[in-house]
Amino acid sequence: MRKNVPKSLKASVRAKVSPQESVCNRLRDIRKKQGISQAELAALVGLTRQAVYAIEANQYLPSTNVALRFARALKCRVEDIFILLNQEEIVEAEFISGTTTLGHPARVKLAYVGSRILARPMAELGDVLNFVMPADGVAVEQTKRTSSRKRPYVRVQLLNSPEVIKKGILIAGCDPALFLAGEHVRKVNAMAGITNWTMGSANALRALQREEVHMAGLHLVDVKSGQSNVPYLKRHISGQNFVGVRFASWVQGLLIHPGNPKHIRSVEDFGQSGLRLVNREVGAGARFLLDTLLQKSGLTGEKLLGYDNEVPSHLEVARLIRDGMADVGIGVEAAARHFGLGFIPLREEQYDLIMRSEFLKSHPAMSQFLDAMVSHSFRREIESLGGYTVTEIGKILHW
Repeated sequence: MRKNVPKSLKASVRAKVSPQESVCNRLRDIRKKQGISQAELAALVGLTRQAVYAIEANQYLPSTNVALRFARALKCRVEDIFILLNQEEIVEAEFISGTTTLGHPARVKLAYVGSRILARPMAELGDVLNFVMPADGVAVEQTKRTSSRKRPYVRVQLLNSPEVIKKGILIAGCDPALFLAGEHVRKVNAMAGITNWTMGSANALRALQREEVHMAGLHLVDVKSGQSNVPYLKRHISGQNFVGVRFASWVQGLLIHPGNPKHIRSVEDFGQSGLRLVNREVGAGARFLLDTLLQKSGLTGEKLLGYDNEVPSHLEVARLIRDGMADVGIGVEAAARHFGLGFIPLREEQYDLIMRSEFLKSHPAMSQFLDAMVSHSFRREIESLGGYTVTEIGKILHW
């Protein structure tokens, strides 16, 4: 049931959003970028804060007069704030999905990677983000055409402006702090955004090689040298076509229940009767670390309860332990802190972002992302998560 609309809003708003049209509303983003509160903006344009809230929520469209006052107050153009989209605008995109099949209309995120348009189901972002992150479009049907990579094409009804979509950066990786980086980019460019598709390091690099993402996050430590990422990159991709940037160093270790009721001290204790493990997928840095330590200890995975219980992220490892579904797993300290778990550090690793060299110049928001990444505010925020060190953030890798 619709709530009562404030009288001041009724007086200033002339048009409801009709089912046949959609507005890309950037009012909230532009206001926040300029450090203006809803109450302050309301005073500048002569509305109530509730009216500004309703407009930002896209419940109502403002009159021309009000739209011009917004533009004047925010020192921008009306078309920078409100864009009317024709929902009949359709694009064809390659459907990139790990598990989803298109049996019915599906919300998708779109990305322009090189000359390709890629669509991924929102459901694969996870239970929370699927419901809080807006989609770029709705995949309505699958076409008969397939790409050279044997991916099906789908027809996508746009819910967002192509101009906005082209400024998005698509990252494959397992660091939850990448979502924070996206919010810091939006402070600089309200139209730009970061979408992080959670996957392990090896799979992320393969997605980059297949040109399915703009960047890949890695934390793979070489057993012989103890060096992070560079030895792996030397073996798998050419340094001429790709460039790497240090994101952060973090501590990876054992996530356990508070108080350590199982008295776990190291991987050697995984063999105790009844201990339940939660694992990461093959190719993940955490899985690589676990298998290395198991080999040194003389234990084998098939003898461990839960070794085959694979989850796609550090946060999911932590959540299952918090909920009592497992007793131990390998993950980062920030995930342990977030879920109130105990943490036994194992080693420090470097988490690096790899991209195609051409994207440094061709992508419209890449330089803004790198600038935001090394900003003082972002460095302060990521360090406060726990277990992160950012003294080398922004360092260029060579291999």
